[in-house]
Amino acid sequence: MKAGLSDALDYQIKLRAANLLREAKHAIALTGAGISVESGVPAFRGKNALWDRYPIEEYATIQAFVRNPQKVWGFFKEFYEILNRAEPNTAHIALKSLEEAGILKSIVTQNIDNLHQRAGSRNVIEFHGSASTLECLECGSVVQFEERMLTAPVPTCDCGGLLKPQIVLFGEAIPLSALEAAQHESLLCDLMLVIGTSAQVAPASMLPLVAKQRGATIVEMNVEQTYLTGYVADLSVFGSVGLTLPEVAHLVSGDYIDTPTVQ
Repeated sequence: MKAGLSDALDYQIKLRAANLLREAKHAIALTGAGISVESGVPAFRGKNALWDRYPIEEYATIQAFVRNPQKVWGFFKEFYEILNRAEPNTAHIALKSLEEAGILKSIVTQNIDNLHQRAGSRNVIEFHGSASTLECLECGSVVQFEERMLTAPVPTCDCGGLLKPQIVLFGEAIPLSALEAAQHESLLCDLMLVIGTSAQVAPASMLPLVAKQRGATIVEMNVEQTYLTGYVADLSVFGSVGLTLPEVAHLVSGDYIDTPTVQ
């Protein structure tokens, strides 16, 4: 396909996405690791992914944490160092602008990096928890993460119990409040943006299906095709979400997203 025709088609797809958003009464977003890659947060799966270097069964299950917390905290510490350097990118800012415009009602995120909130989004459902808080496995206390905690081999609570990031490891259940809120939004929405995720990990993968079955329009925005493409998605916008999402947001509201993408 010639470049001019390709560009024109890309524009028409983005314009269609913008029109669908503008017409929606209750649009929501489901986001995954792909939206934060341009902020310097590596994906867990795929090329150069974290799970390639840190096998799930050794570092990402609750059983592995209980068995050898110091080893698993070695992984957590590297991840916290990455998060401390990360900043919201233009895709996060675009979602915030859509919320401010009254277009986007909520974000269900599988990410634990707090970048949506730092970008200014207010109604964020953290499906897999948040790395910004730690919980004690002994007394159940929840404390805010502080960088000084990374100096200890394993951070501990005042009661002496082990502290674990308040994130959902494999083998743990999704927090009930997050699960119920995400399901409620999926049933209520008439449009779901699926951004930066292949939606293959249950139970988050069920949310687009729930919305679709209720008659919602599914618009996926990803770098490449996923199993949603042509099966669940009514419209697919391909390319870096740090570029495509601000463009769609501009077509919706007329506001340019000019915050530079973090390299």
